Amino acid sequence: MPEAEENLILVSSHIDTVSTTEGAGDCSSCVGVMLELARGVAQWAHGFKSGVLFLFNTGEEEGLDGAHSFITQHHWRNSVCFAIDLEAMGISGKSTLFQGTDHWALESFAAVAKYPSAQIASQDIFHSGAIKSATDFQIYQEVAGLPGLDFAYTDTTSVYHTKNDKMKLLKPGSLQHIGDNMLAFLLHSAASPNFLKNAQQQKQENTEQNKAVFFDILGMYMVVYSQRLATMFHNSIILQSLLIWGTSLLMGGRSGLVSFGISCLGTILMLIFSICLPVVVAFILPHICPFPVPYIANPWLIIGLFGSPALLGAFIGQHIGFILLKRHLRCVYAITKPGLTHNTREYVIDLEAERWIFKSGFVQWLIVLILGTYFKVGSSYIALIWLVSPAFAYGFLEATLSPVRLPKQLKVVTLVLGMAAPVVSSAGLAVRMADVIVGSVVRVDRNPGGLPDWLGNVIVAVAIAIVICFMFVYLLSYVHISGDKRTLGLLLCIFFGLSLALVSSGIVPAFTEDVARSVNVVHVVDATGIDDGNREPLSYISLFSNTPGKLTKELVDLGDEEFFCGRNMTTDFVTFTMKYGCWSYKDSSTGWSKSEVPTLRVESDSVTDGARQTVISVDTKSSTRWSLGINKQEIDDFTVQVDSEKLVLLGDKTQVDGWHTIQFAGGKNSPTKFQLTLYWSNSATETSRREAKEGTDVPLLVKLRTDVNRVTPQVTNVLEKLPRWSTPFGKSTSPYTLAFLTGLRVNI
Repeated sequence: MPEAEENLILVSSHIDTVSTTEGAGDCSSCVGVMLELARGVAQWAHGFKSGVLFLFNTGEEEGLDGAHSFITQHHWRNSVCFAIDLEAMGISGKSTLFQGTDHWALESFAAVAKYPSAQIASQDIFHSGAIKSATDFQIYQEVAGLPGLDFAYTDTTSVYHTKNDKMKLLKPGSLQHIGDNMLAFLLHSAASPNFLKNAQQQKQENTEQNKAVFFDILGMYMVVYSQRLATMFHNSIILQSLLIWGTSLLMGGRSGLVSFGISCLGTILMLIFSICLPVVVAFILPHICPFPVPYIANPWLIIGLFGSPALLGAFIGQHIGFILLKRHLRCVYAITKPGLTHNTREYVIDLEAERWIFKSGFVQWLIVLILGTYFKVGSSYIALIWLVSPAFAYGFLEATLSPVRLPKQLKVVTLVLGMAAPVVSSAGLAVRMADVIVGSVVRVDRNPGGLPDWLGNVIVAVAIAIVICFMFVYLLSYVHISGDKRTLGLLLCIFFGLSLALVSSGIVPAFTEDVARSVNVVHVVDATGIDDGNREPLSYISLFSNTPGKLTKELVDLGDEEFFCGRNMTTDFVTFTMKYGCWSYKDSSTGWSKSEVPTLRVESDSVTDGARQTVISVDTKSSTRWSLGINKQEIDDFTVQVDSEKLVLLGDKTQVDGWHTIQFAGGKNSPTKFQLTLYWSNSATETSRREAKEGTDVPLLVKLRTDVNRVTPQVTNVLEKLPRWSTPFGKSTSPYTLAFLTGLRVNI
């Protein structure tokens, strides 16, 4: 139909992957699903109001190049009214909807998806910048202004961009899950005139009024409601909660206010102790275990290593608040209830303190709800459920409407009814987030050796402690007057001790062949500062890891390769800096030729009207993948051009740590000779100029890394000897196995 040809629903994924992996999950799985979707849609396309366009793009791993090229250059770009992106950050599990732009689109998906998996908390985390990555969806949304949905696998994220992203570990059920959901959604949306109308309207308006809150319940039902409704409802609950608390404290008088303050102090102590104990463990692990992060291959170990001390710390902190409450209540009851016997009074005080501790959970979640609503965090619904459900259960089953009545012991049914909805809605999310965090520790150190060995452990420990404090605040209040306090403490200590023994002894391995440690081997040829063509570049084999910890265990199998390691083995790879690693000069002079070394040659250096301008010719030789760093402390602006075509124009240059980095990746026929024009800053640092005059430790003005996808004989030898539980890790910023470095200093 002509109408369908002019209005397209774009289904997109990328066919490329990084050099270190087969890319079974990221993103061959998505491509396979799209091919099957195309077959299925073709059989049901009669009567479609919108066409369905399947885009198999490339260059995603190098910087979202394929999506950007399509949406800015292809003649079909103006016909696209809705975008769907399929991604993978793992190799198994459900394909989760983690980014969605509009209420109407989310409702359409929720109405027809067979097994919906959606979580706005993932969108909040992604948009916060905590995950240093991007998907093609950012191009469709930010460059083209398209409404759409973004899906991704996140389970087993530890294999992301490693050799273990392979068919053997890919679960067919994951592909079936996204296939069932996508086929139903495409058939519905392509045939719906309302969907087409909404998509066209949103594309033209591009407003934020249609934002929505979305999440699934047990993968069976998906809840969607507008952000505006969420804000109104949250504000209503916040106001009612404040009124109820205000009235309660007013009726309780000074003693009630003090009890409230002590219960809040108990909550603060719970957080402090719960975080401190597992953090201590996080600092200890690198000193007693073979690897600083000994739980990567067996994530369940974090329950014993960090969960047990976190829960014990939470109970200790809360129990201190409980004891302080009892002391205060003894003084109050001595005045208000002098007729009670000692045993009765102590029993009633225990019950009253138990209630205050339970109610402190309301305050904790109320504060989270207020903050989430104020900052418009979509996942604030979690705080709403954890506040409202236990509060209603407590109000119906436990509330004493008169201060004259003595308190009773909290009922177990109150806990069960109050916790049912919160646990169902968020327990799965907590488990999934913990799995993602643990898996991400494998590649947490973007500048190898730049982070302390304990940092990954601390991140995991703090995350688990916070989850335990917020999810166990109501449950722990039942333990203080029971006879199970010592039993609970003993069990937690035993569980922790057993887990610690397993990892410290190496009985449970930190890494396996399927869940491996990231270890990269690169043959580096460094020609930085070599102006004389007769001098030989420095050539060596570099070994480094994005996983915290030294390379001691790896070197056991590399004893005859003459590696020496340390934090003085620094290499600037332009896109990152290796601050700890290993070098070997053995047989490093073979496998490359001097004709492959890139060159930076100053063509002209002039000053016109006080403005200095330098023209540099860049020759990357055989490489069509390179990274160029420009010192923004010295250079105000620059251009890059090939022949007469400018690739980089003047203006809008950003910097990170004083450098602007350009990454280039092309095909076989891509240009290798460029002209770089530098416009010097009038406020260039005096330090650099002084260093330039002295001629010592002169900073770089321009630095270049070119990558060649070739394995040299010595790199092959090292790779064959590395343990099976190690694997190269690749990103767009990572070098290939052969990298050439060069640069020009400020005193050109």
